[in-house]
Amino acid sequence: MKLLLIEDEPKLAEYLRKGLSEEGFSVELALNGIDGLHLATQGQHDLIVLDGMLPGIDGLAVLAALRQSRNTPVLMLTARTQVEDRVRGLQAGADDYVLKPFAFSELLARIQGLLRRAQGARSSGEVTQLRLGELEMDLIRRRAQRAGQRLDLTAKEFNLLSLLLRRQGEVLSRTELAEQVWDMNFDSETNVVEVAIRRLRSKLDQPFERPLLHTVRGMGYVLEDRGA
Repeated sequence: MKLLLIEDEPKLAEYLRKGLSEEGFSVELALNGIDGLHLATQGQHDLIVLDGMLPGIDGLAVLAALRQSRNTPVLMLTARTQVEDRVRGLQAGADDYVLKPFAFSELLARIQGLLRRAQGARSSGEVTQLRLGELEMDLIRRRAQRAGQRLDLTAKEFNLLSLLLRRQGEVLSRTELAEQVWDMNFDSETNVVEVAIRRLRSKLDQPFERPLLHTVRGMGYVLEDRGA
């Protein structure tokens, strides 16, 4: 497994690089946002560990730029403890967060969890192709298309759509979506689910004549083809 570590604190970066290498990972290191974004977009990595506060380009800007072209899982590191800061990162496409200071064992467990999730279809023999009418998803290549037109999805949008597609026809609540996609307990003051649904709908439905993603008032969301 190849990891990209983008961390501007040299001592911490070297500590993590060494520790992850000892765990069997191939680790590429960048000490600022500019170099990190270049490596992230030009190389092939199984996962990116991204510090939120970086010189040159900060972590959120790196993440936003990366999500324009890549769905690589991203684990963010942050010293900011405010819920709003983490929500902004999740909305921008981060797959998980680790708060500084952290134990290496926790970071390793989070990395392994994200990698298992990304590689689960390969190792478990699960369905790797999902379909609903003209909508198709390839879970291995992490690609989605509708009517032959590729959908440019962030990692979170891809995970959200795949969950809805796996359980097509079933109404999923905001609480369940938050738990399944973001691994977080639902907070009624957090609109991360609504924002993600709105962005997904703009890509999945708005360019086409018939919507697939529907809101069930007071209950949640359902993906289904209701016909012409």
